[in-house]
Amino acid sequence: MNGFLGRYEHQMDEKGRVSLPSAFRREAEGEAFVLLQWERPYLTLFPPDVWREIQERLMEFRKEKPDAWNHVREIVSKAVEVSPDRQGRILIPSWLQEAAALEGAVLLNGNIDRVEIWNPSVYADTVTDTSGNDLARAAHRLFG
Repeated sequence: MNGFLGRYEHQMDEKGRVSLPSAFRREAEGEAFVLLQWERPYLTLFPPDVWREIQERLMEFRKEKPDAWNHVREIVSKAVEVSPDRQGRILIPSWLQEAAALEGAVLLNGNIDRVEIWNPSVYADTVTDTSGNDLARAAHRLFG
């Protein structure tokens, strides 16, 4: 497994479908993904194996902390299962499109074990403009 790498910009059609890059489809091996917004301002697409791990952590969290039931409910209520169609497109429900301000161009960003789906201008404002010298320091620490 190489993980989900790179970023790709695709157009979302009027029905809310967006094409997944072929490398991302291969990485998931044809299985359904789980799509949700657990952190604003983007959506996250989890492959089945990663989602299973998260689901186990959610159940453990709920079991250990009785007051966490509503947190888990809220997270899971924002999740949907999506499967690529024959053209490799997934359907992003309108309420998730609105939550992430998606319209027209969509940025699919590989993030090792998951795919993030961003509004390209929000990505530029949030990720690119704030990295500055911190990225250079982090890269030096990670790559030697």
